[in-house]
Amino acid sequence: MVDSLIVPLFVTTDLPPEADLAEFGALLAGTARVLGHEGAGYEAFLTGKVFWLDRPVLPEQRPAAETELRFAGMLGYLAASGSGHTARDVVGDVRQAIGEAVASRYGDVGVAPAVFMIRDQDVRERTPEAALYVDTPDGTAELVSAAKSYL
Repeated sequence: MVDSLIVPLFVTTDLPPEADLAEFGALLAGTARVLGHEGAGYEAFLTGKVFWLDRPVLPEQRPAAETELRFAGMLGYLAASGSGHTARDVVGDVRQAIGEAVASRYGDVGVAPAVFMIRDQDVRERTPEAALYVDTPDGTAELVSAAKSYL
């Protein structure tokens, strides 16, 4: 069994109005495959659910709303391989990776994605029923097993 650190996460960001939620989730999950910097990379696995956090829109607001940015979120767990990591370091690494991936895919949406550690209980209680499941494709079996046990 690989040593791993499990971190419950909340990710939020603005996206262009035409953005696809499933594509956004796949982008987040794929971004978390390898984290780290300065040649000290480590494997990771992200699992969770993505959802829209849009404000309610009245019918008379629809034309304007279709040009506004949309607010998306993800609640889930990040498993990081190896010993010696702190939750703070892992969150910093995934924050940087997600920020770069979102900027590369969607361009400048005005603000970098917010990525932060939350309580395990919040992931379970606050994930909407209709949220879409995502996870890192082809993750290391030990990390997949460790992270999914928290769902």
